[in-house]
Amino acid sequence: MAHRAYAAGSAFLSNNTVSSSAAPQSASTPARNTRAVAFFARLQEVAAGARIEQQWREFGEGVEGAAQSIDHALRELQFETHTHRGTVAQLAKTTLPVIALDRSGLAVVVGNAQGDHLMIQRAGDDKPDLVKMGDFAREFSGTWVSGILSTEAVVARIDPTSHKFGFAWFWHALSKYKAEMAQVLLATFFVQIFALMTPLAFQVVIDKVLTHRSQATLVVMLIALAGVAVFEMVLSGARQYLFSHTTNRVDVELGARLFAHLMRLPMSFFNSRNSGEIIARVRELESARNFLTGQALTAWLDLLFAVVYLAVMFYYSPLLTFIVLAFLPIFFGASYLVSPLLRKKLEDKFALGAENQSFLAETLGAMETLKGQAVESSWRRLWEKRLARYVTSAFESGHTANWTNLVIQTASKLLTVILLGVGAMQVIDGNLTVGGLIAFNMLSGRVNAPILKLSSLWQEFTQMRVSVKRLAEIMDAQPEAATAGGDRRAPIVGEVTFDNVSFQYHENGPTVLSDVSFRVKAGEIIGVVGISGAGKTTLMRLLQRLYTPQSGRVLVDGIDLASADPHWLRSQVGVVAQDAALFNLTAQENIALGQPSLTFEEVMAVAQLAGAHEFINLLPQGYGTVIGERGCLLSGGQRSRIAIARALATDPRILLLDEATASLDYESEQVIHNNLRQICKGRTVFIAAHRLTTLRMADRILVLENGKLVESGHHTTLIDKPGRYRSLFEASRALEALSKPSPSLNHKAAQALPDAGEFHV
Repeated sequence: MAHRAYAAGSAFLSNNTVSSSAAPQSASTPARNTRAVAFFARLQEVAAGARIEQQWREFGEGVEGAAQSIDHALRELQFETHTHRGTVAQLAKTTLPVIALDRSGLAVVVGNAQGDHLMIQRAGDDKPDLVKMGDFAREFSGTWVSGILSTEAVVARIDPTSHKFGFAWFWHALSKYKAEMAQVLLATFFVQIFALMTPLAFQVVIDKVLTHRSQATLVVMLIALAGVAVFEMVLSGARQYLFSHTTNRVDVELGARLFAHLMRLPMSFFNSRNSGEIIARVRELESARNFLTGQALTAWLDLLFAVVYLAVMFYYSPLLTFIVLAFLPIFFGASYLVSPLLRKKLEDKFALGAENQSFLAETLGAMETLKGQAVESSWRRLWEKRLARYVTSAFESGHTANWTNLVIQTASKLLTVILLGVGAMQVIDGNLTVGGLIAFNMLSGRVNAPILKLSSLWQEFTQMRVSVKRLAEIMDAQPEAATAGGDRRAPIVGEVTFDNVSFQYHENGPTVLSDVSFRVKAGEIIGVVGISGAGKTTLMRLLQRLYTPQSGRVLVDGIDLASADPHWLRSQVGVVAQDAALFNLTAQENIALGQPSLTFEEVMAVAQLAGAHEFINLLPQGYGTVIGERGCLLSGGQRSRIAIARALATDPRILLLDEATASLDYESEQVIHNNLRQICKGRTVFIAAHRLTTLRMADRILVLENGKLVESGHHTTLIDKPGRYRSLFEASRALEALSKPSPSLNHKAAQALPDAGEFHV
């Protein structure tokens, strides 16, 4: 069966293309490495899709970059990976198959070892080759990547409905560090052993040394106690180092997995939640991790030793031991009884904290508007009210926890008093020595400590349950998934079809698009017009598969986007929105965001095409200037030109311009218009614009009204007949006449102005 899978994979590797830039036999190293990863995944019945190609955009070529790319690509496909370095002989002894790299960074799949030969599959070859290890050693870089499908992926494959987020998600991550955790527990074991020796030593000093005035014994005991203290310090330090090192690695892995899942979620998830709420839920990961890798990890070992201490205490005095045992239900009961109330308080605190986080994020993003409206004082009062509610909730939850701790601490002090009184009577009656009483009290403290710790841990466990519940709302959300057509990696040609498409953003919300149908040939330029709310932006979003329609189909090259791999689609679609987001990176990094491997010359070329080159050169560090969060250091028009250059940088087959020039002045817009033919060349282009004169070059114009396609045709055809397009065009032309710099107002244009609602087209 494995042989059949390997043979099928070989055909797949030689015949399938990877991306729009990949040629079958002369493909670049990244493209061929993508095939190798896809083949390796296919051997384990995993569809690679197109999203793994992104890894080479991030890490580039070369052996080191290729190894990182392969590792991340396999992790993206839910493999547990490890990068190895060694000889061919060592490679042959590992569990095969693996992905090996030659000296140029080109990947091959090593299927199995047969004597002194290796079965190797290269991208582009029809079948695997049987190669001598010595021959392969001459081209082998010494680096290979192994991967096995994660337990989560296997369980999800067997029963997708059973895979819910919970404590098992954390334990699975911790299980990878079993060796390190075992070392921590071993160090804890010896620390407890040394702790047991101290009370016994004190008893010897009091009962033997003081009674018999034996200075030699005293010196021996003091040296022993000093040695125990030193060893305990060394072991505790080593334990803390191992613990911190391991928890940091766990933090990185858990954080990376959470962020990766977040990036795979559909837009509908983010539209139904505000950003502050999502950020607050993500931060709960730290609370959950702190519990599992904090005191909870060693608490069970401490509890085990508490049983040992109780046995030793029973040897000293059964009566005193029973008194200690009688207090244990008080410690546990106080925490257990208050748990439901505390959980409710913590949930209220979290909800208010998430609201405050969202309010703060919204405030920082709208600071210019708040200052422009001079509402700082009233906005501050709103914040103070929200903050007061949160502080009150935090006080109530903290107060509840503090009262529980006070009850436990008071019971602990009462236990000490009772032990001292009853113990003293035992000494007076001759049933216990003075040294024995002191040793018993020290051992009692060692028993009480883990019991008290467990009591506080129950409160932390309550907090963790709340954290896990909040995180589950993210982790249990279904990511974007490709189904039947998801493994297709052929380059897009650009034919687009809307087949009776109807769409709503929410189940009970208004219909944004209603029964829209049209067909666009590859390479056509399509204008989309309509007043604000007509459905132009929604149409663009459906073309990106950010959403899928409730009825009807959106097809690209005959492929229903509902079943297409979103990475395959979006990597070949360029988008420029009116409010396109830029990042706190350099101008060059923003332009090359989707294609980080672009050379400086290539970045400069697309910037020139977008009319951005001139103003970028005037920035303090030119293309190396950091443009601020959301491009705040640039004007609106400059941000738009950077966004256009970014969309062109990936050489998309489909280009979506959604009010892309709305923020540009006439001079800058003219630069874009002059280059528009070159920008659109060889692409299918959709242009939504409020200045309809810019759409004269469109092959066809779609007119939307209330979510319906009411007109369709060329500009000259639509302008010659009465209809919605002609009225919009006349309004647009009149508005442009008013907007252009002029010594006097065009009175006729002013008379031609329609209602204000028609300006947003």
